[in-house]
Parts: sequence; structure tokens; C-alpha cells
Amino acid sequence: MNDSRLRLYVDAQFTSPYAMSCFVTLREKGIEFEMSTLDLDKLENQASDYARLSLTQRVPSLVHGDFALSESSAITEYLEDVFPQTAVYPRHPQKRAAARQVQAWLRSDLLPIRQERSTLVVFYGQKYGPLSASAEAARQKLIDVAQWLLTDNPDYLFGEWSIADVDLALMLNRLILNGDTVPAQLEDYAQRQWQRPTVQEWIKLQRPRI
Repeated sequence: MNDSRLRLYVDAQFTSPYAMSCFVTLREKGIEFEMSTLDLDKLENQASDYARLSLTQRVPSLVHGDFALSESSAITEYLEDVFPQTAVYPRHPQKRAAARQVQAWLRSDLLPIRQERSTLVVFYGQKYGPLSASAEAARQKLIDVAQWLLTDNPDYLFGEWSIADVDLALMLNRLILNGDTVPAQLEDYAQRQWQRPTVQEWIKLQRPRI
């Protein structure tokens, strides 16, 4: 199956943080793949052809030969298993589990931040007003957890880069790039992840006007 063509389905505006995570994983591993875009505003993700591929009818989805998979963390874990030569997760089992924990947390918690600081802040420079009380509480939780995770190594979550660093940096950048208050240490951390060549490749994709 390693020789089968891969296709990654992403949103047409390239603003999905989850699509970005899969794109960076593929690029870090040096895997050849094709990329297809879906206009979510036109509900192209609900078309019957895509619905047969994607369990969730969302982006991203990965097609590898005759196998299709949805949900970004499932995709990055699958790519790690099938293409293990260049790792995007820590090798140590406990650190690897901890990286997956961070990914799951960022996807399931902090909803007020995701609602009030969409990734249009990150990829289109859009600005929003002050955070609500619930979003402010989520901001503080994010900062507290990030600082705790980076206590022993301010450069990377687990002593060396992993895809969880990109996911955490993106969540922090929802705040940082909107001008919200974030400690300097975390700003430096997020900027460091943002300069990674594979991340820059996603950032520099040609986006349609909104």
C-alpha cells in the first residue's frame, strides 16, 4: 500500500487547522500526494461522491489507494504507522501518548476560543473584539496548560519537534495574531513553530479572497 497514490482533501480557503496538521505531516515525511479542495460554503463536502469517502463529511480526509480516512489525528497517526521512517510523533511510548493527548485536548476543548478567534485571524489577518468571559477563561486555561507543558523545554513540547507542536502553536496564534495577551515565552514558542518550512508552505498557499 505504501506505493499507492495519496490524496488529501482540504478546504478551499486553506483555513482548517486540522487540514494543516495533515498537510504538514505529509510534507515532513516527504510523501508524495495530491491535494483536492472543497468549498465548504457551497457544501461540496456534502456531495454524494465525497460522502462515500468521508465518514464525517468534513475536511480533512485522506485517500490512500482504496482506503479512505477522516479525522485529522487519525490521519496523522495512520501516516506515522504506514510511513514510519520520518517520525512526527515522539518515539517514546509515553511521550507519544502525551502528544496525542494534547491533540485530542485541542480538538475537544477551548470551544470559546475557536468560536471567537476563528482561523481567519491566522490566515486572513481578520481581527475580532474583546473575548467574552467564557473565552477569557479558555484563554487562561490554554496559557496555563501550555506553560506547564513547556516548563522543561521551551522549544518543543516533548524535547523534540512533533506535530502536536504545530497544533498547539496554531491555537496560540488564534490569540497572538489577534493581539490578545499571551506571555512572551509562548509567543516565542508559537513563532518558532510557525517558521518551520513545512508550516510556511501551508501558510503561503494561494487563498481566495473573502
